[in-house]
Amino acid sequence: MTDAPDDTPARCPAEAAEAAGTAEAAAADEAADAPCAAAARLCPGGEGQVSHAIARVARAHRITAGNLLRRLGLHAGQELLMMRLWEAGPQRQSELIKLLGLDPSTVTRMVQRLEQAGLVTREPCAADRRAVVVATTGAGEALRQEVGRVWQELEERTLAGLGEEDRSELARLLAHLEDNLTGC
Repeated sequence: MTDAPDDTPARCPAEAAEAAGTAEAAAADEAADAPCAAAARLCPGGEGQVSHAIARVARAHRITAGNLLRRLGLHAGQELLMMRLWEAGPQRQSELIKLLGLDPSTVTRMVQRLEQAGLVTREPCAADRRAVVVATTGAGEALRQEVGRVWQELEERTLAGLGEEDRSELARLLAHLEDNLTGC
């Protein structure tokens, strides 16, 4: 195996796995768990270092979530839609689009895939036949605890090595950054 030329930006294993399409779940799991110190070189000038770090962490978090959810037959993002349905019950698809903040076509494809997997149903709304109501099935309800365990594992991996004080401070800082970016 040869080293990358000096002018080639280094990729951390998680980025390499995503670029390769994460074909091998085990390899992608291992890649997402590996340290990504080399990725810091992708932003060597110091400009936007925090923004770049946030982007790298978000990408690694999403890859890890996807790898964990794959065990349940879900893709990253689908669990958020399911969580909303578990929490609030059947919802109009238009409401799910607003709540998830995603493009309507993305949510439509997501709902279609979940329906094909037998996890949700779609039916016309009784009050407005133009609207579609999405509800979980028995199989979808059965995933609730498993998704909870996956999210707990994701949380543990993400926060490994941080004490309670650091975890609280991180949550506070992330909420502040979110407020800055959403205008709240």
